[in-house]
Amino acid sequence: METIKIQGTDDIPSVVLNAENGIFQISGRSMPEDVTAFYEPILDWISELGETYKNKIVFEFKLEYFNTASSKLLLDILMKLEEMHEAGKDVLVKWYFPEDDEDMEEAGQEYADIVEVPIELVSYE
Repeated sequence: METIKIQGTDDIPSVVLNAENGIFQISGRSMPEDVTAFYEPILDWISELGETYKNKIVFEFKLEYFNTASSKLLLDILMKLEEMHEAGKDVLVKWYFPEDDEDMEEAGQEYADIVEVPIELVSYE
């Protein structure tokens, strides 16, 4: 599988999806102008990962901010990870949030309540 690496800006998150070294991470700020166009290749890549990847998947979200449009696509990513988990794959989501950011912590908790995939909430300074 080809690696996806996107350098983040003020509006788009950094994305690293690398099956070779097991790094799956989305970080930064997510408010792309065309959220569907931005996330579609990521969703396709994750679907392919589910069909071919044999190792444990630890998917990390380290978002500082995301808009409403992004929240739907983040849920779509989590639902794909849930499908893999239900198919017997070893999947863990790590949701990082600054220790003083209750909104980002709550967002992670809400996602954890929606999808049936292990989600670990991790605070940092």
